[in-house]
Amino acid sequence: MSADLVVVGAGVVGAASAYFASLAGMRVVVVDRGAIAGGTSSAGEGNVLVSDKEAGPELDLALYSQRLWREDLAEHADLWEFEAKGGLVVAASEQSAAALREFAVRQRRCGVEVRDVTRAELRDYEPHLSPELAGGAFYPQDAQVQPMLVAAHLLRLARQRGAQVRTGTDVTGFLRQGAGVAGVRTTGGDIPAGAVLNAAGTWAGGVAALAGVRVPVLPRRGFVLVTQPMPDRTIRHKVYASEYVGDVGSSDAALQTSPVVEGTASGTILIGASRERVGFDRTVSATAIGTLAAKAIALFPMLRQVRAMRTYLGFRPYCPDHLPVIGPDPRAPGLWHACGHEGAGIGLSAGTGRLIAQALVGERPDLDLAPFAPDRFADTEEAPR
Repeated sequence: MSADLVVVGAGVVGAASAYFASLAGMRVVVVDRGAIAGGTSSAGEGNVLVSDKEAGPELDLALYSQRLWREDLAEHADLWEFEAKGGLVVAASEQSAAALREFAVRQRRCGVEVRDVTRAELRDYEPHLSPELAGGAFYPQDAQVQPMLVAAHLLRLARQRGAQVRTGTDVTGFLRQGAGVAGVRTTGGDIPAGAVLNAAGTWAGGVAALAGVRVPVLPRRGFVLVTQPMPDRTIRHKVYASEYVGDVGSSDAALQTSPVVEGTASGTILIGASRERVGFDRTVSATAIGTLAAKAIALFPMLRQVRAMRTYLGFRPYCPDHLPVIGPDPRAPGLWHACGHEGAGIGLSAGTGRLIAQALVGERPDLDLAPFAPDRFADTEEAPR
């Protein structure tokens, strides 16, 4: 078997890339050592956000992805439970509220829709919010999807256009042509290809190393609490504390927690978000979970009476400069990357997949890929572990 493109990774980013490449007429084979959405994509809340992104390349990609989710992919929205619920960012102090307003000014210049929310208006958005909060900002563009459904259905749509998906197939090396990449070696046999896309998420650094190149993608562990089902629309929007934005942009390896609370279509409430760099340690942290619960209750006091049914964890694919790696790798011609999106991969997957497909078929991408270049990291920066 040969292909125009082998996609390594059947998570949401790999699935979106396979879908758009198939749509562009490429012969695509997707391989994953596990199941579809078996890694980070199965452990997220399904965020499709603009509210947490400072002006710059990542926000540009988020706005581009928003258009694709709402327009190009709109006919399939029900398949993955796309919900344009909007996001409410809340501030505990007047100082934090002022900082939120300044942040919103910068975002509006980039095309983000955001409304300043006064202390008195907060409970119009969320009746159960603590009355102690000082104000906030509402982002109508924020949305949510069910990420496992996104991956499954995008791959199904790609298969309808001729793509093949091989789960339980581990990539063990690359086929080489001179200094370039000409396919993959797998536990299921060799697959020659014109291009190989590394969409292996948190494990992308290891895949890149098989080709002799360095992409410093690191695991950043996070926990999510899931409550018992609640009456419909107990919590109407994605609600998070203003310090979440700072945590997303931090490079601190220590535990960081900032409350993110939202309801789901099934009535359960999801509570995040924690971040810590502990490698691939899957030990459940009582400290992280307890802190998340306490901070969620501080936002929504009624949660004190709600039972938490379970918790789960995952590993965000973190890059040192907080930008994903997207595009061709000049150090190994034929190798491409779509990885390192950290906690934004679900929302950014649509834009990433479209841009990769455009570049692969020789079209000019709708966004400049230079800020996401795979070879942008200096040798002195931290290596993956």
